[in-house]
Amino acid sequence: MVSEGQKIQVEKLPQKAGAKFDFDKVLLLVDLSADKAGDNKIEAGKPYLEGKKVSAELLEEKRLPKVTIFKYHSKTRYRRKKGHRQQVNIVKILKF
Repeated sequence: MVSEGQKIQVEKLPQKAGAKFDFDKVLLLVDLSADKAGDNKIEAGKPYLEGKKVSAELLEEKRLPKVTIFKYHSKTRYRRKKGHRQQVNIVKILKF
């Protein structure tokens, strides 16, 4: 769940840093503007909500720390070491 102004980390997107775009596949929308906690309006999609979108801005592109994968088979001299750095984007939610 996200709210306006929140920064989240998502997998790499095709947009460049500074670009504004929309997430059009919204699964759940909760309106927290009610006076009481139990009066919140909740909309759930089947599977997505029609006509709803979330606007966002891509703040930066970065890479996570390296993850090392090591394969080893005993008694056969088999050893493989491989590394991987996942690319992610930092996105700021603008409006719903």
